[in-house]
Amino acid sequence: MTRPMVVRDESLPAAVTIYEVGPRDGLQNESAVVPVDVKAEFVGRLVGAGLPIVEATSFVHPRWVPQLADAAELVARLPMDGPTPLPVLVPNERGLDRALEAGARHVAIFASATETFASKNLNSSLDEQMAMFEPVVVRAREAGLEVRAYVSMCFGDPWEGAVAIDQVVSVGRRLLDLGASQLSIGDTIGVGTAAHVQALVRAFGDAGTGTESLAMHFHDTYGQALANAHAALQAGITTFDASAGGLGGCPYAESATGNLATEDLVWMLDGLGIEHGVDLASLVETSVWMAGVLGKEPASAVVRALG
Repeated sequence: MTRPMVVRDESLPAAVTIYEVGPRDGLQNESAVVPVDVKAEFVGRLVGAGLPIVEATSFVHPRWVPQLADAAELVARLPMDGPTPLPVLVPNERGLDRALEAGARHVAIFASATETFASKNLNSSLDEQMAMFEPVVVRAREAGLEVRAYVSMCFGDPWEGAVAIDQVVSVGRRLLDLGASQLSIGDTIGVGTAAHVQALVRAFGDAGTGTESLAMHFHDTYGQALANAHAALQAGITTFDASAGGLGGCPYAESATGNLATEDLVWMLDGLGIEHGVDLASLVETSVWMAGVLGKEPASAVVRALG
């Protein structure tokens, strides 16, 4: 398999963690329902390719995301106590109840940086979403679970336009104060650019939140995801969300297209000499297989080039 030449930049982190979101964020926007057996195999293949964390599904109400209505059935087929964390998304206390019943050990909550998206996605205001998430985080922590918090619309909102950096920092800090161990900063509609990424990371730092508590979640709507990931590396970020094959979108924001492709991120990291632990050949094979299942061309440039 073709590989990039390694040219190490010592100013960048030596290693990063890739947080694979393909089975959840990647598949949730697919209109044709993927069989649970296929989803379980997808998760297994990703774990086998060396992804250190694979987000498996979401315990949202089936009416919201029909594709993930089989969450409990899927989790029952997965090694939730295995060495690779398999987080699940929980939107509220009922979702947490279902996740606990299913044996989940890692959960994630999903908040908004803007009022409009909080209303459309969570049927709440910015303040109301915090009140909704507080008992979820407290109960999850009491049960010994790891809790991650996503913040969407951090770089722009299709209804409100530009989102003030201090507003993003305020929402993110509140989620960390609730007890989340990591905050994933989402460019849900893909409008962010490199300097914007670095300004946001600096603003979190100025507010007392270091890069060790942050992850970046980029969408590639305008072709900026990989450039933004490099800018985040320069700012000291060491956790990146990505989706195998570039699968994904947001069912609540029509302008949101696919996630940063895991293979494209791995290719860049390989060229920079940054450790990540992922077997690119195995990952490409998995994405080619899933593209065949879905009957569509992979969004990842690296998969198209190597697959």
